[in-house]
Amino acid sequence: MNTLLGNAPRHPGLWVDMTSTTAPVKQGIETKKSANQGLTELTQLCSHLAILSQQGRWIVLINPPHIGYKQILANANVRMDRVLLVHTKDEVETLWAMEKALTSGTSSAVITWTTPLDARDNRRIQLVAKSALAQGVIIEDVNTHLHDEHMGANTSVTPTSLNLSAFH
Repeated sequence: MNTLLGNAPRHPGLWVDMTSTTAPVKQGIETKKSANQGLTELTQLCSHLAILSQQGRWIVLINPPHIGYKQILANANVRMDRVLLVHTKDEVETLWAMEKALTSGTSSAVITWTTPLDARDNRRIQLVAKSALAQGVIIEDVNTHLHDEHMGANTSVTPTSLNLSAFH
């Protein structure tokens, strides 16, 4: 039993099914800018995601907006039991979750919705891309800064206009 037969690696986790006809996973990370919260970009990826979902690995969606992504994926025949949703509290957690999902080996695609990344975060993503085991897509919402500026202009509250009261 301890004799190695052929040139196969000893650990079963390293065995590769050479008879598989599934398409190889494109590795790396692509950044797409979106003006409609990634609706167009997700729709374009759906046929590829449907193929990847049949391979039994996860399709990870990190911070998807409420654009009807479930219906879009279901209409494209993506296996919904292979979709993993991740909701994070901030950009640091978002990038960390993306990094872990890309390098874990359990995902075939990772799609992340985020605000435009700064130079430091872009460099971090470039480093992660070198060891990625899945296809990564970052959808940057180009309208985010407009929403923030608009909200900042309308929500300036002076201390004299605050109306605080207690409910008993």
